[in-house]
Amino acid sequence: MKFSLEGLPVFFPYEYIYPEQYQYMLECKRALDAKGHGLLEMPTGTGKTITLLSLITSYQLAHPEIGKLVYCTRTVPEMEKVLQELKELVDYRARYFLGPGQTVPQILALGLSSRKNLCVHPSVAEEGSRESVDAKCRRLTATWVRERHVSDPDIEVCDFFEQLERAGSDALLEPGVYTLEDLRIFGRKQGWCPYFLARHMLAFANVVVYNYQYMLDPKVSNMVSRELEKECIVVFDEAHNIDNVCIEALSVHLRQQTLDNASRNITRLNSAIERAKSTDAQRLKDEYQRLVRGLQTQGNLPSADPRPAGAGGEDWLANPALPEDIMREAVPGNIRRAEHFVAFLRRFVLYLKEKLGVNQVETENPTTFLAHLQERLNIDGKTLRFCYDRLTSLLKTLEITDTDDFTPIHLVADFATLVGTYARGFAIITEPFDERMPAVRDPVMQLSCLDASLAVKPVFAKFQSVIITSGTLSPIDLYPKILNFQPVVLQSLQMTLTRDCLCPAILTRGADQMPVSTKFDMRDDPNVVRNYGRMLVELASVIPDGIVAFFVSYSYMDTIVSKWDQMGVLQDLMAAKLVFIETTDVVETTLALDNFRRACDCGRGAVFFSVARGKVAEGIDFDRHYGRAVVMFGVPYQYTLSRILRARLEYMREMFQIKESDFLAFDAVRQAAQCVGRVIRSKADYGMMVFADQRYQRHDKRDKLPAWITTHLKDSHLNLSADMLIHVAREFMRSMAQPYDKMAVGKSLLTEDAVNGMATAAPTGMVMG
Repeated sequence: MKFSLEGLPVFFPYEYIYPEQYQYMLECKRALDAKGHGLLEMPTGTGKTITLLSLITSYQLAHPEIGKLVYCTRTVPEMEKVLQELKELVDYRARYFLGPGQTVPQILALGLSSRKNLCVHPSVAEEGSRESVDAKCRRLTATWVRERHVSDPDIEVCDFFEQLERAGSDALLEPGVYTLEDLRIFGRKQGWCPYFLARHMLAFANVVVYNYQYMLDPKVSNMVSRELEKECIVVFDEAHNIDNVCIEALSVHLRQQTLDNASRNITRLNSAIERAKSTDAQRLKDEYQRLVRGLQTQGNLPSADPRPAGAGGEDWLANPALPEDIMREAVPGNIRRAEHFVAFLRRFVLYLKEKLGVNQVETENPTTFLAHLQERLNIDGKTLRFCYDRLTSLLKTLEITDTDDFTPIHLVADFATLVGTYARGFAIITEPFDERMPAVRDPVMQLSCLDASLAVKPVFAKFQSVIITSGTLSPIDLYPKILNFQPVVLQSLQMTLTRDCLCPAILTRGADQMPVSTKFDMRDDPNVVRNYGRMLVELASVIPDGIVAFFVSYSYMDTIVSKWDQMGVLQDLMAAKLVFIETTDVVETTLALDNFRRACDCGRGAVFFSVARGKVAEGIDFDRHYGRAVVMFGVPYQYTLSRILRARLEYMREMFQIKESDFLAFDAVRQAAQCVGRVIRSKADYGMMVFADQRYQRHDKRDKLPAWITTHLKDSHLNLSADMLIHVAREFMRSMAQPYDKMAVGKSLLTEDAVNGMATAAPTGMVMG
């Protein structure tokens, strides 16, 4: 359909639109009109992706001055899904421009991912890890390797990269929507490298889809996203955990093995410097002169093209500090000479090893760390700030391409640069062992970012509109505090349904009326374990097809499954349905998921045991018959004794006045909501959501659930015992088996005429229907 949204012609590729989709577009448009940021929660299964794409691409068409749409996703499958939906939208939109004298608006959209997902070179693509693919690619495309190939054709280079370079400015993509597979097919056909072609085409694209890291992690964003214009619209989809992504982007962990390997890297650097002195000393002299003149390394020099013409493919990750925090001045004299810098690195690594030798936990901030370092080794913060750039410059000068081997020393340089750059918002925590396994000595030094707003601040500052959206952002008013920004639009939308296809219920007692909870003092109680088990067995006998059970941690899941086995509960459960379990091994879990689906497809039915915060909880949908019920055993709190978590809680209390208990409850409930939301992926779907813990009965937990769940939580479904829950489940499944009008136009669906007939939009906060 094509309709007018406050004067904006919007192309939407379906015959009907949900009222909440219309409202979502309205809120999103207001954020774009105000050139500000938006925070929008929309229920899962209501077509959030196509709604965003329809609105923003229509907005680009009506406002040519608007820049790119940069759509950030968490995973590659999500990226492919976005591009697939955009393809359908673009094909649909073209129908409206087929009249005489009309030209179909051209659009170029592409996905950008790592070399591992885009490489078509036969031997490089076979490499296992992302790091080894990057390293082998650099060995074939580095400038100095290509220069040597000219005089010695036996030196191997990448033909795909060479042909792309030869094509020069003619290396362009035709308008269209390119998934990663499309880019690989095009690359093979043209003989061009898809990865560097995609990097090159970023400047010409209207829509770019890539991972969060490309926008939030300074090491990647300074290299890939630096040239994006201010007028771009940035979308973070499924952004309920965006604060954790920001924190991980600026955190570094160093273990004993990392430092041992870093020492070996330093020895290799020393040997390479000695070799360079005897064979080509001029290279080292040129680098020294460059640093004396105050020229910064290539990664920080502003240029019109992120990869200048004629450059090779040896680009390293950029500086780990945020762009505005990078020092714009000459490298300190004590690390300009290569041998002096390597000697400095050796002393610094020895100091870190000494720090790791502690017998008790030590916590300090960067200022304290630097004061102690200055006192012991006479190394100042300014020297540390230049550590990463100086190392990158040296590796390029020494023409080292096997980057995967030098990861340990890069981690040390990351650590040094961040410690030297930031005085606030970080903590350095050294632990001699994991508290959960105190008998095993495993020292780790963690530079932990405590302030999620640090990584996302440059994004809010640079781009005129940033939209953060997900199905589980409740309580939505906490995100502006954590991320330290002022959204012009902040809205949580409801779901309009023709029938009550959601059935949330809170289980507080077992069949014996004893309370159930995974609280630390109750979780090992045999009565609780037995009640949980009997409830699941009875649920499996009344719920058809698939059931998903989420536990608070792997260790708790292992313990309870083992006890169920001893009690005979597991045998009773397997008589009703097959049982599959998520493990920490990705291959095993993928196989278990595949077999779970096959069991549901053939009618045998199955139960899948999974873990909150795990891979399955974040990225796998259990739609239709794969998930007719989901059970959340307990409240998935973070490990509250974690010193990193405690440091972050203290920081948020001081800086943002967020109480520890509020943040912990918010974080636990958003994870629980994410787990139970896996079962509803469309309005035709239906499923039960069982919150199996007496603590969900309390308002401080329940009120933090998304509104689209709590509106369906009836008073009669609170404070249930196991037998009452089974009765509710039986009634719900019986009602869902009745025929219903899927096309209830007017209530949960709006036609084109109905949408165009709306003279004025509904007031903010109301959902039409």
